[in-house]
Amino acid sequence: MSENENGAPWSTLGAADRNAYRVSENVVDMRRSARDQKTIELEAQSQNILFDIHRAAIIIVDMQNDFCSPDGWIASMGIDVGPAQSLSAPINNATKAIRAHGAPVIWLNWGVRPDRLNLSPGTLHPFNPNGMAPGLAGALKNNRGEYHVLEKDGWGAAIIDELEQEGGDIHISKHRISGFWDTPLDSILKNLDVKTLFFAGVNADHCVLGTQMDANFHGYDTIMLEDCVATTSPDFCMQATLHNVRFCFGFTATSSELVKSLQAAL
Repeated sequence: MSENENGAPWSTLGAADRNAYRVSENVVDMRRSARDQKTIELEAQSQNILFDIHRAAIIIVDMQNDFCSPDGWIASMGIDVGPAQSLSAPINNATKAIRAHGAPVIWLNWGVRPDRLNLSPGTLHPFNPNGMAPGLAGALKNNRGEYHVLEKDGWGAAIIDELEQEGGDIHISKHRISGFWDTPLDSILKNLDVKTLFFAGVNADHCVLGTQMDANFHGYDTIMLEDCVATTSPDFCMQATLHNVRFCFGFTATSSELVKSLQAAL
């Protein structure tokens, strides 16, 4: 808190220094603090890009136990979670490089209500098509005991241990394929003055793509980190996803190129 020209104390209202008022007893200062631009050049497809790291963030989608752990829901159906687990190292490298520039790291995960009251039948059906499976928020047993699938604050919704989180990271729960539907994601990004979004996580052709498409529709610049995404779908789905992103919904790049570019700019 400091004093204005009349000697009255100022207080700050808003999201840190990115989108805030300064207020006193008689004055509201609506001017936002000027923020320097820091340009990063990145090799990408279908074209190379220049972006401002001071207005960028990374969103990591659904890297949680039920999707990625050998003890989780997907593995219980006999599906190989090895490709998802292999993403830990490149995602950790990318988040470390992004944090070094003060850019936000956002973890976007399924976290459903135990009563499923905000989930329509159309949302529930893909996860329990014949009514015989646990489905979203249903009970499941593993060697840890019984828990509920993807339930908010439960083991299945928790981020896998192999991923490195820090105290300043942002966590957002979702309950749809897209992380923009009925969540605070867009409001948070606007308050942080973010324009460019990098995407990582699983499944590339489902929740990652759905969220990236909605980000593109909301006017954000969007880049999928192709070595930081995986899917349980057939390979042609991944190839179609990369093609569609490059053609309609932004760009693709690799985490190694991103890390190299960010480290060179420190």
